[in-house]
Amino acid sequence: MLEKMKLPDGLASLSVDKLTEICGEIREILIKTISDNGGHLASNLGVVELTVALHHAFSSPKDKIIFDVGHQAYVHKLLTGRLDSFSTLRTYGGISGFPDPAESEHDVFKTGHSSASVSSALGISVAADLDGRDDFTVAVIGDGSLTGGLAYEGLNNAGKSGKKFIVILNDNEMSISPNVGAVQSYLSKLRIKPSYFSFKKGFKRFVSGIPFCGKFLFEKLAVMKMVLKDYFFRSTLFEQMGFYYIGPVDGHNVKQLCDVMTYAKEIDSPVLIHVRTVKGKGYAPAENAPGKFHGVGPFNAETGEVKGESKKSFSNVFGDTVCELAKDDERICAITAAMADGTKLDKFKESFPNRFFDTGIAEEHAVTFAAGLAKGGKIPVFAVYSTFLQRAYDEILHDVSLQQQKVVFAVDRAGLVGADGATHHGMNDVQFLTAMPKMTVFAPANGDELKEMLKKACFEVEGAVAVRYPKDDPDSYKGRYTGNAFDIYRMSSQGAKTLVITYGREISRVFGAVKELYKKQVVCDVMKLNVIAPLDTQGICEVLSKYDEVFFFEEAAKAGSVAERLGAAIAEQGIKCRYHIRAVDGFVPHGDTKTLLKLCGLDEQSIEEAILHK
Repeated sequence: MLEKMKLPDGLASLSVDKLTEICGEIREILIKTISDNGGHLASNLGVVELTVALHHAFSSPKDKIIFDVGHQAYVHKLLTGRLDSFSTLRTYGGISGFPDPAESEHDVFKTGHSSASVSSALGISVAADLDGRDDFTVAVIGDGSLTGGLAYEGLNNAGKSGKKFIVILNDNEMSISPNVGAVQSYLSKLRIKPSYFSFKKGFKRFVSGIPFCGKFLFEKLAVMKMVLKDYFFRSTLFEQMGFYYIGPVDGHNVKQLCDVMTYAKEIDSPVLIHVRTVKGKGYAPAENAPGKFHGVGPFNAETGEVKGESKKSFSNVFGDTVCELAKDDERICAITAAMADGTKLDKFKESFPNRFFDTGIAEEHAVTFAAGLAKGGKIPVFAVYSTFLQRAYDEILHDVSLQQQKVVFAVDRAGLVGADGATHHGMNDVQFLTAMPKMTVFAPANGDELKEMLKKACFEVEGAVAVRYPKDDPDSYKGRYTGNAFDIYRMSSQGAKTLVITYGREISRVFGAVKELYKKQVVCDVMKLNVIAPLDTQGICEVLSKYDEVFFFEEAAKAGSVAERLGAAIAEQGIKCRYHIRAVDGFVPHGDTKTLLKLCGLDEQSIEEAILHK
């Protein structure tokens, strides 16, 4: 049916049976494509009926649909002109795994982080009002995203605006890890309320239709109902904020969803539709293990077994090491922002439940909470993906760095991360972490260095410490350097006049390039930085003064990079070497990491060519 239809317009005239049939087709496509390419499966299977109903009730792109986080927008893409290209999902040059306005006019806002949909959608809605347009704007936000404070800032502002505006709360009781906290308990209570929207709609039609006084009578009855309800019952938080609350609604009942959305369009005030869905719906392996199939690599569609899954990763080394350290020191506490499995703190959670804290998707709170723990004499270790840590810039600066609190940041997925693309690359943590006064930043190149640096971060370094590492297999870089990982830098010297500087996993590619250059009788020395902040510019510049050519290769954003700071020191100290910087300019698209490294000029061959053709 999908191949024969004009999408998404054709959905508006279809019967419930036909819409249900389309939902089945979509699930087959999702499972097939994601089993080949990897991606976010469970979350997309959970919103099939919801997304179909959205495009049945609303007219995109005239009506604007904004998906919070955006990883659950695959169904939306299938219904908005990307059916034929869907097999290219998350591949270089193919379609993105997140909404992207450059890809389609139906993708209204680039979303890759949580809790922002209500704020952005409200801005779009107000802009439409100012232009005199009658567009509908819909924000689709998950219950996991409601643990983020920005969601409430948006809801508070939208509710009191009194404007026609629709929020759909997709309640699947999951973010990535199971949801936690008071919000989850509150929504659990709401789930037991009966759905009576159809009665309300019929009652309004009946009373308003009474000749002469119908509309006036309905308005008075509505006021009386609200007074009685507030007196006898506790109204919902959303109603207190100013929303007309509808729900809970069965998120897998297409007819009910379509009816609810049609009804919501008639309400001249902010509306919140509470939809209950099941993450992984329709595919048993994903329903049984939604966390595993949240973001999954290629897998066997029949068995659900992930292909080529390796248990070796920097994350696993971190998880094991922090558990070992916690055995010997009861001050160590571990914090995650809804990413216990991804950061491998699930092991810590099992071993030390009283010292494990999951804040939900609330990185800002997690950082300040960690600062409070540190103030109380604990050693908090906050494990977080690089791309999500940037949301807590203010808290790192004001609550940790300024107050010199001992917080350890385990910065996972540093550098290029591949198929998730621009919203998820760990390109900017170097910029903002190294800019923090009195912040120490370590850059391990292998698992052994990560263990050593974590231990030093917890017990030997004063103040805030960040240890940044990629997702890779930590053994890939083993043996490049052994011994003390805490020298500010380490040298591999051949007595050359050309020096190559780098840090972290880039050292492997630098060594590969230097080895090939040696075969061509081009000799280079190598400097590996272990500590990228504070940077010993005086000592490093003394070394640099002995070289004619210095190359710095850095898998991070160029603006504000370590290479730029060192370049400023070279200029200040009047060193005469020719200094070349190769780092990342601008935002990097999605694709496999090998391709992206070449695109950025940071793969082995590009490094070799840069030095050879200086």
